Amino acid sequence: MATGLLFMTQKETKNTTEDFNKLSIQVGLNGLSFCVQDTVNQEVLAYERVPFKVHSTPYLLLKELKTILNTKKIESARFAEVLVVHRNGLFSLVPKSLFQTEELPNYLKFNAKIMANDQIAYDVLDDHEMVNVYIPFTNVNNYIFELFGEFEFKHSGTVLIHTLLEHNRASQDTFCYVQVMEKEMELVVISQKKLLLYNYFEFKNDEDTLYYILFVLEQLNIPAESVLLRLFGNVEEGDALFKRCQEFVKNVSIFVPTNSADFAEDFSTQSIDLTVFNNQ
Repeated sequence: MATGLLFMTQKETKNTTEDFNKLSIQVGLNGLSFCVQDTVNQEVLAYERVPFKVHSTPYLLLKELKTILNTKKIESARFAEVLVVHRNGLFSLVPKSLFQTEELPNYLKFNAKIMANDQIAYDVLDDHEMVNVYIPFTNVNNYIFELFGEFEFKHSGTVLIHTLLEHNRASQDTFCYVQVMEKEMELVVISQKKLLLYNYFEFKNDEDTLYYILFVLEQLNIPAESVLLRLFGNVEEGDALFKRCQEFVKNVSIFVPTNSADFAEDFSTQSIDLTVFNNQ
């Protein structure tokens, strides 16, 4: 197992415009989302987020995914690329210089309860000298392979870390990025073009979200008045969470990547899930 890739035989297809489309699916126990992109014309053809009312299970997650893909007629479509992004807290970041494949369970044993039938995968972030070791939803991976054949899968942290570090290649400032989704958040702190922290939290209300942000800043010894807090996902400028953050952090704004401007305009009624849109 290497870098979250499954090397298997792709289904044979005839050349059509569908052969240039890319399907990205984010799966998690609090919701899922998918995005279909035309890789030739660089257009978003479809995007949808499906929040769950209550914290789900891997079994119910797969059941919901099957329903969505069937309803949207995605399971019968063809794609040049398929990517599955797994969002959960079952991960551990390891310096590349210390990483050994035979030690995979040991990297996770203090952060997650590992079951005997759990698959452990890892993503290598070559440009940033780190490895993300994690437990994917194996039942989802098996189902996607049955539908589409060869596909790639990653952890959501891998996507966010890579995307945000690339975005900050020219900045020396200290940024705290927070992607807020249904009852879960991912937090990335970058300073002087280096990753200081990535973590995943589940929350019940806005106060929990603010607590995690301030707690992380305190642990990293970053003054709230000097950090640049960038919120995205299920949050808007002027809403309750945004205003609460402004009470404690001086510089707060909504983060919209420059290459997602057209996407944000086309899907203005839905919050962007960066893990399915920026997944290069």
